[in-house]
Amino acid sequence: MRVLVTCPPMLGMIDEFRPVFAASNIEVVAADVVQIMSEAELIETLPSFDGWIIGDDPATAEVLEAGVAGQLKAIVKWGVGVDNVDFDAAKRLRLPAINTPGVFGREVADVAMNYVGSLARETTRIDREIRAKNAWPKPSGISLADKTVALVGFGDIGRQTAKRLLAADMKVVAYDPFFREEDGLEVTHQTWPEGLGAADFIVFTAPLNPSTHHMFDKSILPLLKRDVRIVNVGRGPLIQEVALIEGLASGLIHSAALDVFEVEPLVATNELRRFDKCVFGSHNGSNTRDAVRRVSLKAIETMFEFLNTE
Repeated sequence: MRVLVTCPPMLGMIDEFRPVFAASNIEVVAADVVQIMSEAELIETLPSFDGWIIGDDPATAEVLEAGVAGQLKAIVKWGVGVDNVDFDAAKRLRLPAINTPGVFGREVADVAMNYVGSLARETTRIDREIRAKNAWPKPSGISLADKTVALVGFGDIGRQTAKRLLAADMKVVAYDPFFREEDGLEVTHQTWPEGLGAADFIVFTAPLNPSTHHMFDKSILPLLKRDVRIVNVGRGPLIQEVALIEGLASGLIHSAALDVFEVEPLVATNELRRFDKCVFGSHNGSNTRDAVRRVSLKAIETMFEFLNTE
C-alpha cells in the first residue's frame, strides 16, 4: 500500500518517519510542495494512493471522488484546521476521515504571544532596520501590563494564549459563541463585536467556518480604538484584508502580525507588504520539531488503523 503526505511540516521531517511506514510494509510518498497541491494535481495524483495525510490542500468533493474512484481508502487531516476538507463528501463516499484535534494549542499560543510582544515593542522592525539600513532605531513601544486583549476564539489555542497574556498582566476578553469558563483563567466574555473599542490588541485564534469568515471587515473599523494592534494565528480569511489595509493606511490600526493570509503564500503584490511595522509569518505557528513529531506519529497511527495495518 501507498500513502501520500502533502503536509509541509511533516514533509520537513519525513525521513524520520520513513522507518515507521516501512515497518508496516507501506510506501510513503513525500509530495513536492511549498504549501499545497492544487485541486487538479490532486485529482490526477490521488487515485494511485491508498491513504492521504493532508495539509492545507483542497480536499474537495471532486478530489475525494477521484481518489475513491481509484484506490483511496482513508484520509487523515494533519493538524487541527478542517476548513479545507469536505468531510460531508468523505462520509457520503464512506471514506474514513479524521483530523488530529487539540494538538497545537501551546505551540500556536507561543507564536501569538511572540507577535503581541513584537508589535508592542516593534522588535522585528528594529532588527530589520539594523540589518538592512545599518540604522540604530529606538521606537517608543507600549507596555503589555494592563492592556486589554480581545481574544477571538477560546478553544485550545485560545485558552493557551490567554494563559500567556494573563502572565503578562494583560486583561483578556474572549469572543467565542461556545465560551466556557476555565478554572484559573480570569477571562471575561463578550459577543463579537461588542466592547471592541476597549481593545489595545485583537488576537485571532478562531477556526474558519461560515460564521467566522471575514468577521473582521470594513464594518468593524469604526468600532476600533486608535492604534489597536492585530494578531492572526487562526486562519487568513477571518480577516478581510482590504479592510485591514484600509485601517493600516489610515493610521487607525498601528500594525498587524499575521501568520496566515487570505491567499498563501503571500503574493509579491499584496499591499500589506508596504507597512513596515507589520510582521509576517508563513502559516508556521504549529511547526516545532516536538509538535510535528507528536502529531505526525498520531496521524500515521490513525492512518494505519484505517488501513488495518499492524
